[in-house]
Amino acid sequence: MITSKLANDTYAMTDRERQNLSRTIDYSQINSIPEIWSIVAAKCGNIIAVNTPHSKPPFSLTYREVAIQIQLFATGLQSLGIQPHTAVALFADNSPRWLIADQGIMLTGAFNAVRSSQAETQELRSILDNSNAQALVVEDLKTLEKLSSRLADLPISLIVLLSDEKPELDLPIKLVNFTQTIDLGRTTDFSPVALKKTDLATLIYTSGTSGNPKGVMLTHGNLLHQVNTCGTVLPGSPGLGVLSILPSWHSYERSCEYYLLSQGCTQIYTNIRYFKQDLKEYQPRCIVVVPRLLDSLYEGIQKQFREQSPKQQKLVADFFGWSKKYIKARRIVQGLSLECLAPTLSQKLNARIQMSILAPIHAIADQLVYSKIRAATGGKIENIISGGGSLAKHLDLFFEIIGIDVLVGYGLTETAPITNVRRPWQNLRLSSGKPLPGTEIKIVDVETYEPVSIGQKGLVLIRGPQVMQGYYRDPEATAKAIDPDGWFNSGDLGMLTVNNDLTITGRAKDTIVLSNGENIEPTPIEDACLRSQYISQIVLVGQDQKSLGALIVPNSEALQAWLNTQNLPLDLATDPIETAPALDHDRILELFREELSREVKNRPGYRADDKIAVIKLISEPFSIENGLLTQTLKIRRPVVMERYHGMINEMFDR
Repeated sequence: MITSKLANDTYAMTDRERQNLSRTIDYSQINSIPEIWSIVAAKCGNIIAVNTPHSKPPFSLTYREVAIQIQLFATGLQSLGIQPHTAVALFADNSPRWLIADQGIMLTGAFNAVRSSQAETQELRSILDNSNAQALVVEDLKTLEKLSSRLADLPISLIVLLSDEKPELDLPIKLVNFTQTIDLGRTTDFSPVALKKTDLATLIYTSGTSGNPKGVMLTHGNLLHQVNTCGTVLPGSPGLGVLSILPSWHSYERSCEYYLLSQGCTQIYTNIRYFKQDLKEYQPRCIVVVPRLLDSLYEGIQKQFREQSPKQQKLVADFFGWSKKYIKARRIVQGLSLECLAPTLSQKLNARIQMSILAPIHAIADQLVYSKIRAATGGKIENIISGGGSLAKHLDLFFEIIGIDVLVGYGLTETAPITNVRRPWQNLRLSSGKPLPGTEIKIVDVETYEPVSIGQKGLVLIRGPQVMQGYYRDPEATAKAIDPDGWFNSGDLGMLTVNNDLTITGRAKDTIVLSNGENIEPTPIEDACLRSQYISQIVLVGQDQKSLGALIVPNSEALQAWLNTQNLPLDLATDPIETAPALDHDRILELFREELSREVKNRPGYRADDKIAVIKLISEPFSIENGLLTQTLKIRRPVVMERYHGMINEMFDR
């Protein structure tokens, strides 16, 4: 067996990465995230840190102003009784005040438990219960009203509104707004708190296999690892424009924001409504996205192409066809083709010849078409950082063709989250890139946990300074996730190349991650769907897709009884399911759509992302005999995904 020592060792910096890091502001000597703000304020005080053009009224803050407001907010919290090492729930959304509250809480020595104010009421209540929060910071009165009926049963002694609304609710709890908290900070002296890297900084809740949220414990050291290593890949610079659209409380956006702000970048808060407009207006050099946003950009561009004349459409299609061949040849020449990692001399020669022939056509296409696409995105984007799910193959190719570098990363909330990311100078498409410095990646056999050979698929294990302390108040779940040697079980399947690039090939655990970055636990939804008399077995699919889909084995008896009531000329007894095209009949499909819609929406905690958009009825039941059930009659999801791989692709290609 061929193994790679490098693949199982801590990733060390290359000369290029050291050079990049030398161009960044150094935070290697600090012990906590809040220490960043006085340092960056001293170096970049007059630079705009955060700009919120779509708030009412629009406003911006310099780094000096941000640092002052963070300390005032923290001082106000101290005067209101917030103690170090206690939990403060923070339920709010993207804005400068979110950043001020987040860092103000940490500066007091407390840790926060975060989630969007738009989350389901039950989810927010679960977080309040699990975190044992002593205080609650909320977006506004509307958010507070969702929770007010349960607050008397919790140990919460303080509520802070991030709005300036007058707190007039009749609650037996101290209630102040943002400005009142800041004003309190002006009248009191701040008491510094000595924090260690091992101190808890935040709880970020992620769904468990039962559907109940688990609090991921991230320390200051976990988060500082991201701040201190992201610069090896992408050096930030004072004033560099960054468009922010993902939720600030989410681990991926959060760590990226901490890093980019630590380097004096200017963060512009946008949203789905204004995203494309803000790309043009603010001309960012960097954006942090999930694949769904890239898909949205791609679809918008394709729509514009479809609105052109047939002659123009053919010209554009021809250009992309030639450029696709050029790019694929260039990847082989550069050694960056995942599909041909070890090309022969003949393959390299053929690719170089093809490249030289197609280069002039690609250059003309760039001048006539691709440059205009780049201009529509502001014209200055140097890098798009994509995470939260795998990037579809056609999107990876499209953005490479038009000349915009997409750096795909990998990680989980439990790893703060970045473990791997593609480098601009070695951008191996379809991979998740090399580890960040200090990070170990090991691929092991799913059953035996023995290391596998390079290029072989297996379970991805991770060890490094970014791995969480554990799940809050859940030692059993922690022990399942992190072994005694510190290896975190990602639940993902993947493989390593000889150059230590990680490629994710699937998921060993059940969680489905949609292209918008939302995590969906399929089991509770499937259990709800099984309440339908017409469904015998069901498996949800949709990894890296816009929405969920479902593979369904019908209950043939119940379905036949229904058919008899519909006067449909179908007989599943004489025309058995195994051969019947009947399962694609519009009336039958509509029945199952209605059944799924009803059962999913009636499930407690229903979210819009739980909706099942596409279905496929399959004839053969899952069984032990065909390898789709375990001996304990549990569905073997990876085997089902592999068996019906083509069918699943067809479902989402429609």
